[in-house]
Amino acid sequence: MKLADDVEIALDSRVKKTKHSARISTALNGIQSAIVIVKNLEDGLAVVNAYGAEHLEIQTNDAVNVAKSVRNAGAVFIGPYTPVSLGDYSAGSNHVLPTGGCACHSSGLSVQTFLRGIHFVEYNEKAFTEIAENVITLANSEDLPAHGEAMSARFLAKGDS
Repeated sequence: MKLADDVEIALDSRVKKTKHSARISTALNGIQSAIVIVKNLEDGLAVVNAYGAEHLEIQTNDAVNVAKSVRNAGAVFIGPYTPVSLGDYSAGSNHVLPTGGCACHSSGLSVQTFLRGIHFVEYNEKAFTEIAENVITLANSEDLPAHGEAMSARFLAKGDS
């Protein structure tokens, strides 16, 4: 396809002229790199969200709205005047980002990284009674019967069977 060929030619030209061309060539020829041609924007977004890139530049006519559909990326750079370099050195976005597709389940380094959350759980008797059988069923289906027994023991402690 002409677009892919043109991109590859332009990229190759730039890579040859830059200081770390060997390292960049290695990265661009690795399994994590490709020129991907899709039929439409929807398919493109599916690829973007499945891949979970560390850095994602959106270069479309409506980049702001396209960005709203991105769910998996370390950092998203929107429009022709927002190269990754701005995020690395000036814009204030995080430079420590998930790599290797990890943006599908992880975020960049932030204050949240250093905070620890605690989950507090409390059921009353009515809520416990309503959910108990479902929890026992799930525990048994995971082959963790002691979890189910922890539920049943509470009924037995009350004299229920």
